[in-house]
Amino acid sequence: MNTGSDRGTNESATGDTTTGTTAQSGAETGAQTAEETQHVSKAPAFIKARKSLHLSWQVGVFIVGLAVIAAGVAMLVLPGPGWVAIFAGLAIWATEFAWAHLVLRWTKRKVTEAAQRALDPKVRRRNIILTTAGLVIAGALIGFYMWKYGLVLPWDLKDQ
Repeated sequence: MNTGSDRGTNESATGDTTTGTTAQSGAETGAQTAEETQHVSKAPAFIKARKSLHLSWQVGVFIVGLAVIAAGVAMLVLPGPGWVAIFAGLAIWATEFAWAHLVLRWTKRKVTEAAQRALDPKVRRRNIILTTAGLVIAGALIGFYMWKYGLVLPWDLKDQ
């Protein structure tokens, strides 16, 4: 027997007003089709209609995605959001290429798993201890340098 709140959930989740097994099978079918469906190009229909135009579209998407990823790789060593740009380039590629869609989905799953592990109290405690130890060691090295050499740069800047 379904209550009113169950019926409301089934209606919003499946779009039909039936209850019970129909709603459950609709949810199962939706989950199966999400995993089983093949990647479909996000290009407009008039571009997909012509093979040469669609190929040109894919080449353009590849070049734009490659440029964004290259900028992201450069931003790993330069100022800027490098990883964000790399993931954005991958998302651009994922609009057209199934392999990029799979890589992006795998990456999202791994990032989510890492975030969940980082929330573990034991891992957080270990990270705090390691960070504190690193800061203490860095402070000791800087203090030793200042004691030994004073506020002098490690390279010689004398006028010639």
